[in-house]
Amino acid sequence: MNGKENLKVIYLAGGCFWGTEKYFASVNGVVDTCVGYANGNTENPSYEEVCHNNTGHAETVKVLYDPNRIGLEFLLKLYFDVIDPTSLNRQGGDVGTQYRTGIYYVDEQDKEVIEGALEELQTYYDKPIVVEALPLKNFYPAEEYHQKYLDKNPNGYCHISRDKFEKARLARDDNKE
Repeated sequence: MNGKENLKVIYLAGGCFWGTEKYFASVNGVVDTCVGYANGNTENPSYEEVCHNNTGHAETVKVLYDPNRIGLEFLLKLYFDVIDPTSLNRQGGDVGTQYRTGIYYVDEQDKEVIEGALEELQTYYDKPIVVEALPLKNFYPAEEYHQKYLDKNPNGYCHISRDKFEKARLARDDNKE
């Protein structure tokens, strides 16, 4: 047994994927992350195509996690902490449909959890929540230079404040401890 058979996956689009990936890679219970392009209309797009050719893809982070150590509800609370859920096609200084927010699932049982989390989140906002909650249609890993980008380029651009990375590193799912 390789230990991966009990893991779960969720795909989170939260603006530029560099910071979103670093944030989730820091979380206790997240086993692996991969940045890529999700739920678009083209196969195996390049970064340039996603940015300039209206491919419909969102910059997304594939989050592989151990449900015995962290729950989806907790992951979503962390996700909501680093996005503006009322901002359509924009996070921080990044603007365009590739920077939209979205939660893409592969396990139909996750749908109810996601919908419940979004309903609860809406109670904190007067403006409508615009986070997509959809089944994953497709996901293509981004080019290698995008993977773990902020580890390779510590001073690289990020719309997520640095203190959030430390908060993610220290976060614990009390329901799983």
